[in-house]
Amino acid sequence: MKNRILLVCIALCAMACAAPNITKTQALSESADAPYKNVLVVSVLESFDMRRYLEESIVTQLKAKGVKAVASTSMMNTKVPLNRDTILAMVDETGADSVLLTQLVHLDTAKKVREANPQATYNVRPTYYYNVWNVELTEYKEPAGLELTHTIVIAVQMFSVASREPVWAIETDSQLKRDINQQTSGTTAEDEAKGIVNALSRDGLIGR
Repeated sequence: MKNRILLVCIALCAMACAAPNITKTQALSESADAPYKNVLVVSVLESFDMRRYLEESIVTQLKAKGVKAVASTSMMNTKVPLNRDTILAMVDETGADSVLLTQLVHLDTAKKVREANPQATYNVRPTYYYNVWNVELTEYKEPAGLELTHTIVIAVQMFSVASREPVWAIETDSQLKRDINQQTSGTTAEDEAKGIVNALSRDGLIGR
């Protein structure tokens, strides 16, 4: 499982362009103290590097909309446990009015074996006979390759610091594909971040 998540994390950093599908799981209530202006961004993933990459991507998108934002990974290292006390300490230090939490809730990988294209070379030589040629065919066939399709679901929640309760939630559904030539396509961390922040803006959790 860890190796599979690592491969997905690497693929998320690859160049691609595909927005995630978004499903709203908790609408913003009228009593919520939104819009929020100072967001602490926290990602729960096994890979610290991927946590940092996704958090920084979200922070970049939030700042582009004029919202102050801080990535939790900018305030800690791999030795600091990610738990409630750590997050509350970061909230106090940054003065955040909200916490945006993202976490991986589903990862499914489909595998398909595909045959590689054979390569052929021809060596043509004349013979002693008129208009008769000697043709040697050499064919090289690469081993079959593995094509992978990852389906990834990330849960996103916004917490109000004042109430310490979740006030809004969505799920993003994305796909990553790797062909037999090791080329990747699908949704990147930047795509995820843009989709999440656009949903925040659209639903009134941050300034438009």
